Amino acid sequence: MRETGWMMDLLGPTEIRILADKLNLRPTKKLGQNFVIDAGTVRRIVRVAGVAPEDVVIEVGPGLGSLTLALLGAAQHVVAVEIDPVLAAQLPVTVADRGLGDKLTVVEADAMRIASADLRGHTPTALVANLPYNVAVPVVLHLLQTLPSLHKGLVMVQSEVADRLAAGPGSKVYGVPSVKAAWYADVRRAGPVGRTVFWPAPNVDSGLVSMVRRDPPETSASREEVFAVIDAAFAQRRKTLRAALASWAGSPAQAEAALRAAGVDPSERGEQLDVTAFARIAEAKP
Repeated sequence: MRETGWMMDLLGPTEIRILADKLNLRPTKKLGQNFVIDAGTVRRIVRVAGVAPEDVVIEVGPGLGSLTLALLGAAQHVVAVEIDPVLAAQLPVTVADRGLGDKLTVVEADAMRIASADLRGHTPTALVANLPYNVAVPVVLHLLQTLPSLHKGLVMVQSEVADRLAAGPGSKVYGVPSVKAAWYADVRRAGPVGRTVFWPAPNVDSGLVSMVRRDPPETSASREEVFAVIDAAFAQRRKTLRAALASWAGSPAQAEAALRAAGVDPSERGEQLDVTAFARIAEAKP
């Protein structure tokens, strides 16, 4: 990350509280608002994300701008998607005060409904965000699907969510988020984050998740068809795939036929398969 004079002018605990008082802001659990108040943490996020001068970063839930300011020092441009109208209005002011307004675009919208056409001509190459815990997985999956230009990402999420996103086959926490994320990217844990770097401090631990885009498995089945298999396989985790996929395939016998055609033992369970195996099963549906 480039070191510039303004880099020391990030938001700390005092600045965050002054801004919050100015806006009469009380962080809400509904919107998952836990603001980062530690400058060292946001610098670390930008560094671990590998943000480069040519990157256009999409940030979801910028809040009061702690991470945004650090991203603006490293990236070509930042598109900040903020659902809270008060915060969306304040962010350009905070950034302009530091002479960086021309590098920021604020989109007041729900990240779960955002489309490339909403980004005002910008094509994001990286996702870097402190994501609200209650919507982290659907936001990540939606953006990876909707914005194929994203080739890398680093998100801060609840530690348990980070474990699920990065889990591999055979892990106790491997499930639907793990497999669907693997369709789009190589996903890995990228370190823990302590509770004291937030205001208000959450009562859960956080973690960083790194994503590097890769091609999905080669298959004649569509993404929707593969995801339907994944959903069915994990809907009843204790059942064998022959039983779990019976409704999806039409009957237990048809499920077994599809599994055998895909080279998968019908007595296995969903948590034992990688995304490529699920793609083979979808392709083999009678």
